[in-house]
Amino acid sequence: MDTYIKKFSEIGIADVPVVGGKNASLGEMFSNLTQAGIRVPDGFATTAAAFWHFLDHNKLRPVLSGLLLGLDREKFSNLSDIGKRARALILNAETPGDLRDAVIASYAALCSHGHADVAVRSSATAEDLPEASFAGQHESYLNISGEIQLMEAVRACFASLYTDRAIKYREDNGFGHDKIALSVGIQKMVRSDKACSGVAFTLEPESGFRDVIHVAGVWGMGENIVQGEVSPDEFLVFKPSLAQGKKAIIQRRLGKKEKTMVYAGDHASVLTRTLNLDTAPDKREQFVMTDDEVTDLARWAVLIEQHYNKPMDIEWAKDGLTGEFFIVQARPETVQSRKNPFLVVEYELKEKGECLTKGEGVGERIMSGKARILSSPAEAAKLLDGEIIVTEMTSPDWDPILKRAGAILTNKGGRTSHASIVARELGVPAIVGTGDATEKIAEGETITVSCCEGKTGFVYRGKATWTEKQLDLSNIRLPDRTQVMLIVGDPDKAFELSFYPNEGVGLMRMEFIITDYIGIHPMALVHFDSLKDPAVQQRINEITHHRPDKEQFFIDKLSEGIATIAAAFFPKEVIVRMSDFKTNEYANLLGGRDFEPGEENPMLGFRGASRYYNDLYKAGFRLECEAIRIVREDMGLSNVKVMIPFCRTLDEGRKVIQVMKDYGLSQLRNDLAIYVMAEIPSNVLLAGEFAEIFDGFSIGSNDLTQLTLGIDRDSSVVAGIFNEQDKAVKKMIATMIREGREAGARVGLCGQAPSDFPDFARFLVEKGIDSISFNPDAVLKGIENINKAEAAVRAGQTAGASA
Repeated sequence: MDTYIKKFSEIGIADVPVVGGKNASLGEMFSNLTQAGIRVPDGFATTAAAFWHFLDHNKLRPVLSGLLLGLDREKFSNLSDIGKRARALILNAETPGDLRDAVIASYAALCSHGHADVAVRSSATAEDLPEASFAGQHESYLNISGEIQLMEAVRACFASLYTDRAIKYREDNGFGHDKIALSVGIQKMVRSDKACSGVAFTLEPESGFRDVIHVAGVWGMGENIVQGEVSPDEFLVFKPSLAQGKKAIIQRRLGKKEKTMVYAGDHASVLTRTLNLDTAPDKREQFVMTDDEVTDLARWAVLIEQHYNKPMDIEWAKDGLTGEFFIVQARPETVQSRKNPFLVVEYELKEKGECLTKGEGVGERIMSGKARILSSPAEAAKLLDGEIIVTEMTSPDWDPILKRAGAILTNKGGRTSHASIVARELGVPAIVGTGDATEKIAEGETITVSCCEGKTGFVYRGKATWTEKQLDLSNIRLPDRTQVMLIVGDPDKAFELSFYPNEGVGLMRMEFIITDYIGIHPMALVHFDSLKDPAVQQRINEITHHRPDKEQFFIDKLSEGIATIAAAFFPKEVIVRMSDFKTNEYANLLGGRDFEPGEENPMLGFRGASRYYNDLYKAGFRLECEAIRIVREDMGLSNVKVMIPFCRTLDEGRKVIQVMKDYGLSQLRNDLAIYVMAEIPSNVLLAGEFAEIFDGFSIGSNDLTQLTLGIDRDSSVVAGIFNEQDKAVKKMIATMIREGREAGARVGLCGQAPSDFPDFARFLVEKGIDSISFNPDAVLKGIENINKAEAAVRAGQTAGASA
């Protein structure tokens, strides 16, 4: 039996040549990680020797080799026919008696000499190796029970070595067909049909950021998430917070979970032992896991990653009968972990057509081409190289055709679906989960697929225009004295931006999160029951339906957005500016018109610090403070600092500090620094006294220029006079830097001018600015200007000393 069968307890990762990558990994975890509390279902595997014995017993080796010699290796025109004939040879062959007896005896022992449901999975001897990144080339069969079904499933796994996609995959990767054996893993089923299942990556799958765990889950069995049949729930867990025992989930996204895969009845054949049912509406509105379950699963993922010493791609399942979680597969992640995250291409759209549809963007690229609507891989001949595939969803059977696509669009699926995984491997953009791409896009029309605008991907009519810039961020030398920081607002871009040269985030704009992630005026949530407009109440209910506590909805969404950015740059400082909408901007939020006064000039009206202690907004500010408190205290992201905008007077500053203390944000507690924007002449004139209230300053050059020159920067009539380099403005900035430094306070500046104008950067460096914050697209030029300015200052100092 030892020749043909190995128990999981006898298998380690060194046994890849014997049982393939999938089974070797299962044995490795079963043998080494169960003592750490990780549950792996028990099982056994047939060996490569068993496969060769099966072929030799039926004299199939020369027949299969001869059949594959006839494969059209130019156009693969006969791939389907060759594959079908090869599979038929194996399916119609006889299982040798000694192999059959060994499998059945091992099955009986696994089931304690009764019948038990098992999963029967293929594991090729080259599958899941680092140089063979495509998983899913061979078949698996679930809910198999009894000896007859088991042997039928084993033979079907053997035959799946010759699926069309597996043949093409070996051709593409240079693996000899006669050198690859097929091991079959037989593993106790986890009754996830009565609970949930999913995947976990020990890095962020889009950017390759290493300090998070991405967990995705669906109701029922896991094939739906792997095949991209449904949009899953998604969670991001921050590893350093997890290690500290803090609240580590920094992001949650509720998926649609349209289908639930369950067991079929006993009458079903081996090939149809599962059913895919519509998910009940109430289940679609629930997360598949509790926070505690996500956290426990993330801890397992970290242990698995540490054991293998590399980023991992993990499949998990929850047993609905026992409530226990299990790891059912783990393999090295083979896409992002191989890339150099410091080599990037920046895409910028210049002109675009009408938006036809949108979904989850994969790949951070742009591509234009003709749309080709396909219903199955059988229509491969319709696709010309470089065209854009538009379809309902993809599966591994699509792999040969996807390699010819310029981009991929699907109605269904999420970030961990088959289409997403293949798109990352191929380096092409994809938009998944659009819901309507096959309806909104016409066959053969020219479209543009844009995945460079955040996590949402957009499809535009026609050929857009864009620019591409290749960057190597690894050799950028940061300035010696002046800190270079980033201006960030979109959490979806945070992990990607973390690889840019930086020393933290000098300005995190809260407004983006409130507008794009929340969309509701905070006071409308505080006073939801007394809202005057029933239509507004209904819309708020629709947005917040899965979180009945309206205030908590705002706090959760805001804290998750801030935490995502803070985690991306941890442990570097991330300075979060409290909300700085003007009244007209606040009024545009859902429910906002009931709570905002009408103003002739909102730019100089009820904004910034004046709102935070005023009864018209104080309760809304409480929600902002609570979100910050959660990020810093509960999640352990103490690198978050706070900045107060548009603080007109010393008294106003003191009031804000006291309100924040009342709401749980005490200055200096747990290293909490509270900075103030220096954007009003009063901030400059009384800098020393403001420094007694706040911990530092950030010069807001736009507002400071506006108020120094008496210009409404929203007025196009006088826009030409607006100039940050005006002599009066520069004098204000120089005074602010000098006064702040004399008071022992840190002084920074946020703005575009130091990257656009080298002489302005030199001016700031000469005056002793502590930090400059740039938009990401300007940071490299900004660094260049600062380095030149610092070199010039050093040269001047040397010359002066010599004289």
